[in-house]
Amino acid sequence: MAELKTKVNKASVYKFLSAIKDTERRQDCLVICKLMEKLTKSKSEMWGAAIVGFGRRTYTYANGKEGEWMKIGFAPRKQNIALYGLKIFTMTTKGLQENKAENNFLLKLGKYKEGGSCLYINKLSDIDIKQLEKIIRLAVQRSK
Repeated sequence: MAELKTKVNKASVYKFLSAIKDTERRQDCLVICKLMEKLTKSKSEMWGAAIVGFGRRTYTYANGKEGEWMKIGFAPRKQNIALYGLKIFTMTTKGLQENKAENNFLLKLGKYKEGGSCLYINKLSDIDIKQLEKIIRLAVQRSK
């Protein structure tokens, strides 16, 4: 089995975020960073070269090997900000289904897109920060 390329490292989150050229994107990422630190009660860490993660969780592959990943995180990209770990799914007898509580918050979140396990926002002014806080809290609860 191939080893994950994206791992936690000692790079400076502050240096990484300070290097974002777009002023609004940089300020938005600093706000998201402070918010995620507060709600996870975890210090931010760099995962790979471009992901800021909070908290850690261990998961087990089907072959029994364990891996480590962030509980939640974000990545500033040129076109948007990717928010990791905020889409929560539950298994039902009918298969995979979105968590109802999370879905209600997403309906009120504002302008965003979904892809894979990520939420994508263009800027914080497009969304309701209070709803984002609720989604982060739910994601942190679910990751325990």
